[in-house]
Amino acid sequence: MGKRIIQQARGKGSLTYRVRRKAFIYRIKYPQLKTQGEAEIIKLLNSPGHSAPLIKIKIGKETFYNPAFKGAFEGQKIQISGKEIKDGNILKLKEVSLGIKIYNIEAKPGGGGKFIRTAGTSASVNKKDKDKVIILMPSKKEKIFNGNCRATIGIIAGHGRKEKPIIKAGRKYYKMKAKSKLWPRTSAVKMNVVDHPFGSGRGKRIKNKIAKRNAPPGKKVGLLRPKKTGRKKR
Repeated sequence: MGKRIIQQARGKGSLTYRVRRKAFIYRIKYPQLKTQGEAEIIKLLNSPGHSAPLIKIKIGKETFYNPAFKGAFEGQKIQISGKEIKDGNILKLKEVSLGIKIYNIEAKPGGGGKFIRTAGTSASVNKKDKDKVIILMPSKKEKIFNGNCRATIGIIAGHGRKEKPIIKAGRKYYKMKAKSKLWPRTSAVKMNVVDHPFGSGRGKRIKNKIAKRNAPPGKKVGLLRPKKTGRKKR
């Protein structure tokens, strides 16, 4: 009798695959759109659910969390919705000069930061066109944003975290467990045929496999209803 494949076991939500909620107690967000003025960094803290350290910011009676920028310290003053371009300040994209490094960019005005939140990363303002701002992402691709979306000036702290070798598998295990990541992960083609639709000793030709549109949950693996397959025609 076959076993549950990994995606079925994760869907069931047993203790093995359940998210460790304590790791995600800090929610990154921005204050309300109308909030502006001088704010203060009241605490630098570590969050197991994030790769970068976080800063706790207070403005008036409101507090919120943001990824720490390079050079941040407790007691530092920052500006929200101002005009000054300085590390840590939170501005609208249309007010940021070309070439300035930014992070934690909103997808839509007032929606909270969604893009560029990993340690050591940053994007830069590339072009401006009326109410649209074109951002050069870390992947070297351009993305268009509404000019009223907010972002934080600077580079996220924690650069070089990947340069330190893990050395032992045990350290890797606990590191991944802190973020509720599934590790170690077995490749599907290395499994037995009873454990996964890609398993078996024969025909291990590693290529994209398209799941049938009406396949049951246990068979929905590979490319699920892809719009395109194959190489891109230039």
